[in-house]
Amino acid sequence: MAKHIKKGDMVEVIAGAHKGTTGKVMRVMLSKNRVIVEGVNRRYKHVKPSQKYPQGGRIQIEQSVHISNILPLNPKTSGGTRVRFTTDKKGVKKRVAVDGAEIGILRKA
Repeated sequence: MAKHIKKGDMVEVIAGAHKGTTGKVMRVMLSKNRVIVEGVNRRYKHVKPSQKYPQGGRIQIEQSVHISNILPLNPKTSGGTRVRFTTDKKGVKKRVAVDGAEIGILRKA
């Protein structure tokens, strides 16, 4: 089944503590139905000193959010929108917002 979110999309969070915030999708984990959104659901991680973090300490990282709690942004309205999938005459599958605005091309046939 095609997912309504892919890496690089701008999305809006529709549920949880970060409701209403927007961000860019950094990673999609299809097996777990979760995504990581830039600047959303940040948590502290305590790290030991290493080559990457010579001082150690606390760093902030983004944790995953369930894919049902985000919507892609509509390019016309700059708000979250539901998505449906259509195929044009050339056989190109596209994601289309409910109001008809094209969100992106998924694949070419």
